[in-house]
Amino acid sequence: MKQHVIQQIIDLKTKPLGSLGLLEKIALKIGLVQNELPLRLSQPHLIVFAGDHGIAHSGVSAYPPDVTFQMVHNFLNHGAAINVFCKQNGIDLSIVDTGVDYDFQGIPELIDCKIAHSTKNFLIEKAMTFEQVDQCFYNAQRLVKGIGAKGTNIMGFGEMGIGNTSSASMLIHALTNLPLEQCVGRGTGLNDEQLQHKLTVLQEAAMLHGTITSPKEVLATYGGFEVAHITGAMVAAFDQDMLIMVDGYIASAAFLVATKLRPGIIKNAIFCHQSDEYGHQYVLDYLKEEPILKINLRVGEGTGCALAYPIIQSAVNFFNDMASFDSAGVSNKEHEIN
Repeated sequence: MKQHVIQQIIDLKTKPLGSLGLLEKIALKIGLVQNELPLRLSQPHLIVFAGDHGIAHSGVSAYPPDVTFQMVHNFLNHGAAINVFCKQNGIDLSIVDTGVDYDFQGIPELIDCKIAHSTKNFLIEKAMTFEQVDQCFYNAQRLVKGIGAKGTNIMGFGEMGIGNTSSASMLIHALTNLPLEQCVGRGTGLNDEQLQHKLTVLQEAAMLHGTITSPKEVLATYGGFEVAHITGAMVAAFDQDMLIMVDGYIASAAFLVATKLRPGIIKNAIFCHQSDEYGHQYVLDYLKEEPILKINLRVGEGTGCALAYPIIQSAVNFFNDMASFDSAGVSNKEHEIN
């Protein structure tokens, strides 16, 4: 369907023109991606990728790296925020070990995509090799393809990894030229002194590696295994014409890399929330995208996707089920004027 056809369907619903706000933009986006009626959301799925970061050992987080593997156990025991919200909203959830610095022993619910026990410390060297980036992409593609084969047409991606706001800040700085000061926030809850230390560490890393323009090299230099998996999964979802729910700051950094690899991916993306992490608004402005929610989230895990999903479903429902002026026999003010 052409854009003007979808827009006309939206405009002729029994409501003042544009009065459903962002819901109308979401419905238009879904219509352009799916190109058939009725619109549908099928078997929503969220993947949480977990991985540790070498940069975490440079004091950039308020929490120790052990929290990564502890939270993975929490996910598997259904005790985290993302478990609660996915259950509430009927979203399937998968947990993936991409590079946690811990050996999980035969847990069938945990998907093993471990690349290594943590990335390297990018304050000293590149976080990962190009071969490791390629392996992340391969793993992600395989996962998304398998989920898509079961009927899923909308996916979201979350993350867990102590130190990953530092990784995201560097990715965003390198790919947008935004000043590093605008990209660095408090992450897991740094105080003023800790925040200044984090900024100093990241400034030193930027000086070490210099200017990098290739998206793959930027990802290898500063990325995390979980971040690279999210990038690869987003690209794979786009290649299968899925809708992509973009979570918060780290997921948006991964998406930013994906836009450099697949510029058209933006048409499939629905930005679920504006994170409370300083810098996320700058990324959304750079991408010229409007988030569904702004409720001061900064927990990660894909929670923004799970919370925004019912609103995305509402956009589909009004498009499919709401009466038009003609079908309801209601006078259309716009038509009367014209």
